[in-house]
Amino acid sequence: MNNNLLESFKPYRDKVQATLKDIVAGHPSSLNPMLRYHMGWQDENGNPRREEAGKFIRPILCLLSCQATRGDISRILPAAAALELIHNFSLIHDDIQDDSYERHHQPTVWSLWGRSQAINVGDAMFTLVYLALIKLRDNGIPYEIIVGCTNMISTACLELCEGQYLDIEYETRLDVTVQDYLDMVVGKTAALIAVSTAMGAYLGSENGKVINAFRLFGKELGMAFQIDDDILGIWGTKESTGKPANDISQKKKTLPVVYALQHSNGEERKKLEELYLQESIKDNDIAQVMEILNNLSARDYAQNLAAQYYYQALAQLEATGLDKSRQAPLRKIACFLLGRDY
Repeated sequence: MNNNLLESFKPYRDKVQATLKDIVAGHPSSLNPMLRYHMGWQDENGNPRREEAGKFIRPILCLLSCQATRGDISRILPAAAALELIHNFSLIHDDIQDDSYERHHQPTVWSLWGRSQAINVGDAMFTLVYLALIKLRDNGIPYEIIVGCTNMISTACLELCEGQYLDIEYETRLDVTVQDYLDMVVGKTAALIAVSTAMGAYLGSENGKVINAFRLFGKELGMAFQIDDDILGIWGTKESTGKPANDISQKKKTLPVVYALQHSNGEERKKLEELYLQESIKDNDIAQVMEILNNLSARDYAQNLAAQYYYQALAQLEATGLDKSRQAPLRKIACFLLGRDY
């Protein structure tokens, strides 16, 4: 990925970071050290950390969408911060559900403080989302707009939880289709990215058609992003993702695997089913799965589908009717998300 491109969005990231720190500091509790640790602001002993975790993609998308519709991004920073809080609430719980010991090359919250306390931290993070939205009134955002934002975020959270439920449910099933997978991704990933772009536009424009086009832009982009992440989850490296590429060992039904299950036959189908019926997939078994995926060109299929969603996202951005200069920052971040050259 283009680090120079990411650096160009640093001013947005810094503004959201400062807002997040104010929100957390404004509601002190015994959970704050764990909250601050997960956010990358300090280590497990309370010492400040020089490198902070996360790229803040969702809040940046929100700010850029608001800016594209000529909104004042300085007024909507609490909403952008709320999106990052939702994302991090989901990550804390996701790490527990996936038994993930590391994130961003650091131990996860549950691996340091236990599952029960990590659930508390995730719940606290979720509660801060709504306290962040309330702060919009301090910036002169009308109550009816805040209610609208609350409705949008709450709906996205329900979709996110539904997607996560399906993701876990599919781990024990062999009859998952590509369409099942895509339905799951709509909730698991696309919903939060869609609400990021839609809410940004909503806070900058009263044009319903424009807001909907931004929502669809985010949804299509989210689909492409998740498929790309699935590819990294199998063929990526720990250095590039911040966590081990262990989707096969966890028997996750990501797109390449679902595609292989649906399109394999004979001995390959039988072997793939045997491997995924095991309690766990390790070492030589992982290599066998990889061989079957490669034989069926599952990676190529996933990359082609990700590209299809990417171009559909750009088409929705065009559908906003905004001039090219106002679309440009969003095109740049879309390119960054999928590792494409701008």
